Amino acid sequence: MFGKRGNEGFGKGGATSAPPLPAAPAAPASVPAVLVEPAKEPGRYQVTPPPMQTPQRRRLTRTDEYYDTKAQVFSALIDTIDLSQLAKLDAESAREEIRDIVNDIITIKNFAMPISEQEELLEDICNDVLGYGPLEPLLARDDIADIMVNGAGQTFIEVGGKTIESEIRFRDNGQLLSICQRIVSQVGRRVDESSPICDARLPDGSRVNVIAPPLAIDGPALTIRKFKKDKLTLDQLVRFGAITPEGATLLQIIGRVRCNVVISGGTGSGKTTLLNCLTNYIDRDERVITCEDTAELQLQQPHVVRLETRPPNIEGEGEITMRDLVKNCLRMRPERIIVGEVRGPEVFDLLQAMNTGHDGSMGTIHSNSPRECLSRIESMIAMGGYSLPAKTVREIIAGSIDVIIQAARLRDGSRRITAITEVIGMEGDVIITQDLMRYEIEGEDAAGRLIGRHMSTGIGKPHFWDRARYYNEEKRLASALDAMEANSKEI
Repeated sequence: MFGKRGNEGFGKGGATSAPPLPAAPAAPASVPAVLVEPAKEPGRYQVTPPPMQTPQRRRLTRTDEYYDTKAQVFSALIDTIDLSQLAKLDAESAREEIRDIVNDIITIKNFAMPISEQEELLEDICNDVLGYGPLEPLLARDDIADIMVNGAGQTFIEVGGKTIESEIRFRDNGQLLSICQRIVSQVGRRVDESSPICDARLPDGSRVNVIAPPLAIDGPALTIRKFKKDKLTLDQLVRFGAITPEGATLLQIIGRVRCNVVISGGTGSGKTTLLNCLTNYIDRDERVITCEDTAELQLQQPHVVRLETRPPNIEGEGEITMRDLVKNCLRMRPERIIVGEVRGPEVFDLLQAMNTGHDGSMGTIHSNSPRECLSRIESMIAMGGYSLPAKTVREIIAGSIDVIIQAARLRDGSRRITAITEVIGMEGDVIITQDLMRYEIEGEDAAGRLIGRHMSTGIGKPHFWDRARYYNEEKRLASALDAMEANSKEI
């Protein structure tokens, strides 16, 4: 009864050829633990996924018997189902078809299990065949910022700024690598022994990095930076305490008056989130071109061109670097160029763009302070092989960048904008900067959360005052600076 459904398709009609789905995992000897119990200790984060389409019940504690049953059902399903027929269906129809067949298998094989456990089994198997297997419950949760899989037996997640271990497990490294290949193949990339490092993205925009054996010794390492369905705004950052209302107004004005901005910060400090917030204040009639290694920016303007780098093919040819994209941008009549992350010599082309009429361009860079940011930019230019005197390089930097915004992830897991710094110009061989605002840590509370506040530095008129006046924003700028200074003087 459960032979391959060739002539009968899924019960009716004849089979026709169709592109197969990505290869399903081999029948498991033991099936991964996908679901866990909520933590019982006070203050611990729960790993139970939230509702997806319907309110979800508490996940059951899994037993060896459950995994043995799932292995048998999964094996029977793979022997039964015709993947070419399944490929013709939309996701919901395919899921329903799999559920019907699995229910038939359970009935035929006379497996005795409660209805709740049967529902869990159906969901697990659908995820294995159609989705990303054990990752699906984590991807469904919007409170998770990062998913870090260190081989088949260890998965960590970041929730609320804290990294905790999840009880999610994969069957083996083969299943994990198969899921990684399924993810990267969707954007035309590959990961295997000959190409063991890959950057990709999920359909929802989540950023993915995979490093596979032989480089990853203990099995494939998969890192997913989750894409938030609801894009954060500056108002929300104010509510979270990342910036003050006056500081948020200052950032709005910086974005509005076309200052050239570099957002600096460490890994996970919120650079891309802040960049997304600033792009909200770009006029809707401006032509914006974005360049990214992995597309994740969420610009809402109607006139946006999104570009993405491309790795070399299996013959080592066809690579399109970030520098190629930035240089090509200049031929596309951009009004603003947004570079998702500056990592190398492409910074020189971005500075040239900022300095030749593309005011309001923005980018992010990994560094721990505004001063270090300038040093890193100088180093990146040197990496490109430019034999320019150091003073000339610094003059280019000082003439191109208007504002550096420093973001940080503090040791208690909170994220703060720790400095808004202007680049003033040159004095001798040194680039001169001035802070408009900085964050000062004053201590910590009994729960270990850091206490601090954003302080004005008392600058009367910022260097971009004339630019603000050109855009009729000088009154709002003066008001924001006055309010920042008044708040800083309060005891």
